[in-house]
Amino acid sequence: MNGNGKPLKDRIALVTGASRGIGAAISVRLAELGAHVVLVARTQGGLEEVDDKIRAIGGSATLTPMDLSEFDKIDQLGAALYERYKRLDILVGNAGLLGTLGPINHLDPQVWNQTIAINLTANWRLIRSLDPVLRQSDAGRAVFITSTAGQHPRPYWGVYAVSKAGLEMLVKTYAHEVYKTTINVNLFNPGGTRTNMRAEAFPGEDPMTLKTPDFVANQIVEMTLPSYKGNGLTVTALNPK
Repeated sequence: MNGNGKPLKDRIALVTGASRGIGAAISVRLAELGAHVVLVARTQGGLEEVDDKIRAIGGSATLTPMDLSEFDKIDQLGAALYERYKRLDILVGNAGLLGTLGPINHLDPQVWNQTIAINLTANWRLIRSLDPVLRQSDAGRAVFITSTAGQHPRPYWGVYAVSKAGLEMLVKTYAHEVYKTTINVNLFNPGGTRTNMRAEAFPGEDPMTLKTPDFVANQIVEMTLPSYKGNGLTVTALNPK
C-alpha cells in the first residue's frame, strides 16, 4: 500500500452501472483509494450525484453517459481511453437488468433481447474494446458482477438466469485466454444486497435484512488491487458479522 494509504493512486478505473446501487458504491470506494474513475451509466443525473460524492472525498471522476445497448459506443471506448490515459487498470462490469420474471415461454422477445444485450453482449463488447488498454496496465484487473441465479436453475428467472450463466462462461473463458498476461479476470456474486433490482425481484422483502452496497463494494474493490492474484474465480460476498 502507498504511504498515503491510497493503494490505487493514479490507477484508471471504469465502472458500468455507476449511477446507483453497487456500481455507485464501488465507484466512490475506488476513488477513495486513489483511482480516477470513469463512470458509465444511462442517467446523467445519477452520474452527477456519484461525482459529487467522489469530489466530496477529494477524488476525481469522468462522467460518461451511455446506453450499453448502443454497442458502437462501447466499441469506441477503448480508443478513447487509450488516447486520454494510454491504459486502463480496472474494469468493473456491474450494469445489469433483471428482465421480466415469469414463465420462459411467455417472455416478450423485446425483454429477452434487451436483457441479453445488457447482461451478456455488452460485457463481451466491453472485453473486446477494452482488452487492448487493459494490456497496457502493469496489473490490469477486471471484475464482472454475477448472480446465484446463473448457477442454479429455478422457475421464472429465465432470461436473467440465462444471461448470468452466459456471462460466467464468457468471463471464465476470457480469464483463461489472458492467464499469461498481467490481466486478472474474475466474477463476484454479491448475493442479497439492498438495491433497486433486488427490491424489484423480491418486493415483500425487508431491505434492512440485506447487505448494503457499501459493504459489498469493499469486497469487490479488494479484487481490483494490483496485489490481488486470483484469476478465473467466482467470489461470493461475505455476510456482515
